[in-house]
Amino acid sequence: MSYSNTKQVEELIANCGKMTIKNSRKKKTTSNDTTNREKLKMIDLFAGTGAFTLAFESTNSVEVVFANDMVTQSQKIYDENFNHKLTLKDLNELCVENIPRHDILTGGFPCQPFSIAGLKEGFKDERSNVFWKILSIIDHHSPKCVILENVKNLVSHDNKKTFNIIKKELQDRGYHICHKVLNTANITGIPQHRERIYIICIKSKNVFDKFSLDFPKIEKKHISNFLETNVPSKYYYDNSSSTWELVKSNVVKKETFYQYRRVYVRENKSSECPTLTANMGTGGHNVPIILDEKGIRKLTPRECFNLQGFPDSFKLPALCDSNLYKLAGNAVSVPVVNLIADRIIPLLLDEYQ
Repeated sequence: MSYSNTKQVEELIANCGKMTIKNSRKKKTTSNDTTNREKLKMIDLFAGTGAFTLAFESTNSVEVVFANDMVTQSQKIYDENFNHKLTLKDLNELCVENIPRHDILTGGFPCQPFSIAGLKEGFKDERSNVFWKILSIIDHHSPKCVILENVKNLVSHDNKKTFNIIKKELQDRGYHICHKVLNTANITGIPQHRERIYIICIKSKNVFDKFSLDFPKIEKKHISNFLETNVPSKYYYDNSSSTWELVKSNVVKKETFYQYRRVYVRENKSSECPTLTANMGTGGHNVPIILDEKGIRKLTPRECFNLQGFPDSFKLPALCDSNLYKLAGNAVSVPVVNLIADRIIPLLLDEYQ
């Protein structure tokens, strides 16, 4: 039979494909073709506001199958923004066998034991015991990639002994470790000075060799991009405030961040918002201050979430301001995790699918 006719040739190729005849013509799958790829499974521990979930799911190649936190307010804000529900429970009380199978484990585990602002008790602090729980989860599920986030002081804590223990425990489990302190203000364009260490643990040496945490420094956006208009009067200082005289005499420039630290007000001369912290919610003494057209005021909770890189579409539940400030201060900067996710996910897909 002659198959010089184009249509007949195409029919023959199609029939060969159906019968899986060797050497029949087949479309080659490229590294950018994720149409038929199964999504990587991920768990988000100490999920808080869900920054890791938000960033990794935005790649369209990751499905979060489990999220956990023990703070009620975290559950409220997480469940408000994601289709799956957060498991509200102390991680140490969870049975590792009940945690779903996953390829990626992420977690911004409690930083207070290692923070400069805390008592720096490290592994003596019971909150740090969750690290050993993370290891038990890793032992059972052996994820392809583990991503941990913490305060930069973790690196130097206890003459680097703490960090060396963390590295050794992960390396003993077959992971190659890449870590770096990243500053939100330098690599995302968001004007918040926020230095955090990111620890990327990768099973595959091939993936590890192709991955890095080196991101180019980019120009910061103007602070006006992150501020609200028509801010309620409750955020403004006036002469009824006990700190009015101190604030009035020191907050004198517009388009500048200031910080009230109980006994003094400090101007941030770098055009950056000082690091947002969880204790913004304890009396509000750490909430950054600005001068706008109406007067001197604190940043609103929404503005704090803006400075953590959460999109306008991210919903804030009906919680008191102190809880929202705390959630924002504890959050991971979304655009930093975006950078990491956009770099690691294609490498994992190419390696395992």
